[in-house]
Amino acid sequence: MTASLIPTLPGHYYTDPTIFALEQSRIFETMWFCAARAADLPKPGSFRTVDVGRESVVIVRGRDGALRAFLNVCRHRGAKLCAEDSGEVRRAIQCPYHAWTYGLDGRLVAAPNLTKMPDIDRAEYGLVTVHLREWIGYVWVCLADEPPSFDDDVTGAVTERLGALSAIDAYQIDRLDVGRRITYDVRANWKLIVENFMECYHCATIHPELTEVLPEFADGYAAQYYVGHGAAFGTDIRGFTVDGGEGFAKLPGVADDQDRRYYAITIKPQVFVNLVPDHIILHRMYPVAADRTIVECDWLYSREVVASGRDVSRSVELFHRVNVQDFDACERCQPAMSSRAYARGGVLVPSEHHIGAFHEWVTGRIGAVVID
Repeated sequence: MTASLIPTLPGHYYTDPTIFALEQSRIFETMWFCAARAADLPKPGSFRTVDVGRESVVIVRGRDGALRAFLNVCRHRGAKLCAEDSGEVRRAIQCPYHAWTYGLDGRLVAAPNLTKMPDIDRAEYGLVTVHLREWIGYVWVCLADEPPSFDDDVTGAVTERLGALSAIDAYQIDRLDVGRRITYDVRANWKLIVENFMECYHCATIHPELTEVLPEFADGYAAQYYVGHGAAFGTDIRGFTVDGGEGFAKLPGVADDQDRRYYAITIKPQVFVNLVPDHIILHRMYPVAADRTIVECDWLYSREVVASGRDVSRSVELFHRVNVQDFDACERCQPAMSSRAYARGGVLVPSEHHIGAFHEWVTGRIGAVVID
């Protein structure tokens, strides 16, 4: 018989800078990382900078319309090229230190006295390229020399959860627009946030609005971890809104068996996708330190809804409250990770046992860690 209680990770896995550094190098710098929404870089010269592990990455749209990603480092003396989170350059990226200048394709195009140095290979001294893929309207980057299979690590997580990739294709996420974006600065380790999203044992305690809309969540079992299962809306619930009132018309591709249901997907290491009939909620985590994580959350609606200026606040408010409630819980846990009471960790009840697989995945990625 399986024991009712199984152990969590020890507390230092959530506080130790050495472990966080290993996670940066062996998880975030080796896997596909969801960095930005493609529509946020609308025209040639649009750029966004993102910290991926210990590296700063600049994503830029080229004059040919294609998106490319580079390490945000000048090849001359290592100055940071783009200091802003986002912006626009005209025809090139110029280093503010010595004016080495790079085309939007990353090639070195100019520098003071460059013509007097004919032996410089402009391609060799161009920006260091980062692997990039676009999927569901988002830009995914990978710092690894040889990136892992996108199908296995990213779209494979969707297939594992929904049973078929076509189930998410029906929502046509790449054709939606951002109706609202909220950025949260969470004073907690990124793993606490993942673990919270993976279980619903807490839902009846801290999510009254959510369990009103999704009654089965009050039972404490995370429906998102049964393949193909979506949590059904309550009988009297008309939409995925803060008061259960009417939402918008379901998205055109959503099948009848997906209507009035909520699906959640975790794409390791840092993405949550929430599917409801009339909009999508997508979280991207940016781990900053062992005890701090930036979470950027997009609410995506049909282009018609966004262009019309219709009020999306009631659907945004539902999951915004869920986010605030969840992040408050994670921040409540973070200080205790340093307590002697949590030195050997805590425990998981049966409805949380699947979190143990996440812990095994983390320790498998970073390897054995010896703490004095």
